[in-house]
Amino acid sequence: MCILNYALAFTYVYDVFVNDENCNFHKSEIILMDQKPLFFFLKYEMDVALFFISLALSALFANFVVKRLLLIGLERLLDQISFGQDAELRKYKVIPRLANIVPALVVDLGLSFAKGIPDDLKTILQNITDAFIILTLAMALVGVLSIMDTLYHRRPKNDLRPIKGYVQVAKIIIYGITAIFVIATLLDTSPFILLSGLGAMTAVLMLVFQDTLLSLVAGMQISSSNMIRVGDWVEMPDLGANGDVIEISLYTIKVQNFDKTITTIPVRKLVSESFKNWSGMTNSGGRRIKCSLQLDQNSIRFLEDVDLQRLNKMHLLQNYLEHKITEVSEWNSSLGDHSSYSSNTRRLTNLGTFRAYLTSYLQVHCSIQQSMTLMVRQLEPSPQGLKIEIYCFANTTDWTEYEGIKSDILEHVLAILPEFDLNVFQDFGSTDINGRADQKAFVNL
Repeated sequence: MCILNYALAFTYVYDVFVNDENCNFHKSEIILMDQKPLFFFLKYEMDVALFFISLALSALFANFVVKRLLLIGLERLLDQISFGQDAELRKYKVIPRLANIVPALVVDLGLSFAKGIPDDLKTILQNITDAFIILTLAMALVGVLSIMDTLYHRRPKNDLRPIKGYVQVAKIIIYGITAIFVIATLLDTSPFILLSGLGAMTAVLMLVFQDTLLSLVAGMQISSSNMIRVGDWVEMPDLGANGDVIEISLYTIKVQNFDKTITTIPVRKLVSESFKNWSGMTNSGGRRIKCSLQLDQNSIRFLEDVDLQRLNKMHLLQNYLEHKITEVSEWNSSLGDHSSYSSNTRRLTNLGTFRAYLTSYLQVHCSIQQSMTLMVRQLEPSPQGLKIEIYCFANTTDWTEYEGIKSDILEHVLAILPEFDLNVFQDFGSTDINGRADQKAFVNL
């Protein structure tokens, strides 16, 4: 500070006694003065020092009044309402940041009334103060945007349509504009001059912010078409994502997989590549059950009268057998003499009756959604047997409950097969081979 004051004093004396044409002193006379130059140096240094000390004290006093009195009083007032007691909102420190502007305004105002300080130095100090004010206002505005985003997502319905990506874009724009104004203020030039120079850098900016622009466009498409929301179950096997969406931001979407790992997906991938969204299943209230079993084709046969009498005791088959036996009897009666040959007649099979039983079983099952597709069908035969497929919907979308319902149905189907004299096809295991070998050895004995 002392060196700076001596330099300022020398500049002042030089301007007064050397560059001033109206000055009555000659250069040689100044040199001959023993005490007067020292007096001017000391006087100028004292004035500048007193000015800066008084300016600093004024700024400190303004800071004390704002932060120790007004700010504390305002915080106590906010504590009386629920909005002010919210710690999540107060962490953004919007009001304390705005309070920092007051001391800067005092310094800027004091410099505008300063006399005896070189204009260049005054301009530099004022530009620094103005840049600080602009930066503080920008940070406060960013805090306001964060508060708006937090309040928006507190409403349950809004949480499904996040605006975090748009808030991030707004923050980037604010920081960009702030950077331009701060640089223009420090250089003491118009910001429009800097903006005109940015035209030549458009290609460079497009390359630098390529991901940001692509993500912004993709986010707008996702939001407008309602492709994905927080809480949706999405599946992208190529990226290893299979779980619930927990966050949607400007650049990425976070998916918590069912093994509790987190997969981060670039937003633009959801537009350029395909993915499966299970929200339709969740909203429908039913989840599909699609399971099948292979039946041994050698176990398929016609039912005899003894079989029909035994199966007719099953409550789920009584209506079916009554209707089907009547239909078959009428058909066979219409054949006349040809009905004496069994190959010309229609007869019930154990497989067809088994399918009818499964259909009736699913229709009365309390955990099956009756308003959705329900059927039991057989697929193409294969060397592994004849595949029977159960296609229906559970009346819940909860994963645990769904797996329980599916397992109960399949277990019942496997257990009821012997009643129809049907066998499940399966490859030979080691116990089967050993059992066959032991049986063959016993027969040879």
